[in-house]
Amino acid sequence: MGLYALFFATLEITLPVFAMVFVGLGLKRLGWIDQAFIATASSLVFRGTMPTLIFLSIIKADLDATLNPAMLAYFALATLASFLLAWGWAILRVPRAERGVYVQGAFRGNCGIVGLALAAGMYGDYGLSTGGLLLGVVILTYNAFSVIVLATYQQGRRTDWRSIASHIMRNPLILSVVAAIPVAALELRLPGWLMTSGQYFASLTLPLALICIGATLSLGSIRASGRLAMGASLMKMVTLPLGATLTAWLVGFEGRELGVLFLFFASPTAAASFVMVKAMGGNAALSANIIALTTLMASLTITVGVFALKAMSWI
Repeated sequence: MGLYALFFATLEITLPVFAMVFVGLGLKRLGWIDQAFIATASSLVFRGTMPTLIFLSIIKADLDATLNPAMLAYFALATLASFLLAWGWAILRVPRAERGVYVQGAFRGNCGIVGLALAAGMYGDYGLSTGGLLLGVVILTYNAFSVIVLATYQQGRRTDWRSIASHIMRNPLILSVVAAIPVAALELRLPGWLMTSGQYFASLTLPLALICIGATLSLGSIRASGRLAMGASLMKMVTLPLGATLTAWLVGFEGRELGVLFLFFASPTAAASFVMVKAMGGNAALSANIIALTTLMASLTITVGVFALKAMSWI
C-alpha cells in the first residue's frame, strides 16, 4: 500500500471518532441539545452503557488472545513514568499553585471513550476487549495518581482518602471488568435474548459519549488557553505518547498490542480531570482549557501517529 492510500486508510479509522465529537459541538451550538441532556447522557454512559459494552466485549473475547499481563503491567509502569516525568517538569517550570492541575492534565487520558472508540475502530472486537481490560488499570492508576498530585498542592482543605478509595473501588467500569473476567474464564453462556438486548444498550455508548465530549468543548476556552495549558497539552499529546510508544516498541510490543497502547497513550485529557480538580479546589479554568485544547489537537496528533506507525510497519 502506497503512502497516499495508507494515509486515507488511517483517516478511515480516526475521522469517524472525531467527526462525532464535532457533531456534538455543532448540536450544542444549534441548541438541539443542552446542558441537562449532556449531564444525563454522560451519567447514562458512565453508569450503564459503557460498563455493559466492556462486560460484553470481554465475555465474548478469547482471553488467551486478549488477556496479556505483560501489556497491563507495561501500561501501568508507563503511566507511572509519565506521571513522574510530568510532575518533575512541573516542579521546574510551573508555579506551585498550578502544579497539581498541570500534572493531571498532562498525563491523564480519555482512554475510556476516545481510546476505546479508536481501538474498536482499528481492531474491532479485539480492540474492545483488550481496551476493556486495560481500562481496569487506567481507572486505578489515573485516579490514584491524580489524587496524590492534587492533594499535594491542595490549599486549606483536607483530603478524604477513604471516600476517594471507596469511589474508585465502586467505579462501574472497574466492576464491569471484575464481573466479566470470571464469566469469560468459565465460558459461561448468557441467554441469546439477553446478549442481543445488551448489545442494543451497549451500542449507545461510543456515539453518545463522543457527542457529549463535543458538546462540552468551549472554543472560548481554547482561545483563552495560556502558556500553562499549551505546555500541558503538548506534553499530553506529543511528548508522553511518543516516549511511551517508542519504549513499548523497544521492549518488544508490536502489531495490535502496540496499536492499542498508542491509542490509549495518545488520548486527549479526560473530562473527569475537571470534575476532580473542581472537587479538590484547584484551578478549574486551567483544567477546562487543557481538556479543550488536547481534544482539538487529538484529531491531528492521533491521525499522524497512526499513519507513522503503519508506515513503519510497527502496527
